[in-house]
Amino acid sequence: MCAPGIVRSAHDNATRTSRRALLGALGLAAAATVSAPLARAVRPSRVVDLTHTLTPRLPVWPGNPAPTMVPVARYEAGGFAQHALAMWEHTGTHLDAPVHRVPGGATTDRLAVEDLVAPLVVVDISARAGDPDATVTRADIDTWQSQHGAIPDRAFVAMYSGWEQRLADPGAFVNLDAKGTPHAPAFSPEAAEYLVTQCGVVGVGVDTLSLDSATSPDYGAHTAILGAGRYGVEMLAGLATVPPSGATVVVGAPKHEGGTGGPCRVLALV
Repeated sequence: MCAPGIVRSAHDNATRTSRRALLGALGLAAAATVSAPLARAVRPSRVVDLTHTLTPRLPVWPGNPAPTMVPVARYEAGGFAQHALAMWEHTGTHLDAPVHRVPGGATTDRLAVEDLVAPLVVVDISARAGDPDATVTRADIDTWQSQHGAIPDRAFVAMYSGWEQRLADPGAFVNLDAKGTPHAPAFSPEAAEYLVTQCGVVGVGVDTLSLDSATSPDYGAHTAILGAGRYGVEMLAGLATVPPSGATVVVGAPKHEGGTGGPCRVLALV
């Protein structure tokens, strides 16, 4: 049995130790609380705009009208300027919602916002773009994965063909044949099917006017992508300035009720 003084001394030492341990634990918790927001707030080294500027001179799908912008309010009459915009949904850098191809599919206002921010994968087929009917194939995807690793889950996969080099000549960009059919690089239906069924992508994009090549008369790439509830983005810009992997894409999709698609602002965070 210990003397009363020894018991009091032992109790005091134990209390001090517990307090020190408690303060240390609180300090670690506070540090973790502070560091977590800081980690989330880290800015990318570059923000790259993957969007073409909408102008009346921008190439559009054959038969679609060019976008227009008409002044409807002036500083001199009320103090504010305003324009009325007129364009079809699928104009410029724009999104294809599932309902664009699939009856009953998701409309622009029903897209999951989580799917609009995704790892960006860029598949470069520009070396083959001399053939206007070149497509991203399953072999291209396999080659990309052998060089960069597996496509991340819920990624956005974009084709870079370099087609925007034709932008100054709208006729060359649309590239109609004698029958009035446009020809430009796109995704093969097989590659599109593989991306949605085996890679779990949230969306697919191209730097041309269509996800589909003219060699796919049944719109196989559109059907595979939009039919699986994913979205497409057509007429992307600037893909040559972002890495093939490691960036994040942010798709500023339109949100109008019942929309089949619409012009969007697309950014890459590098």
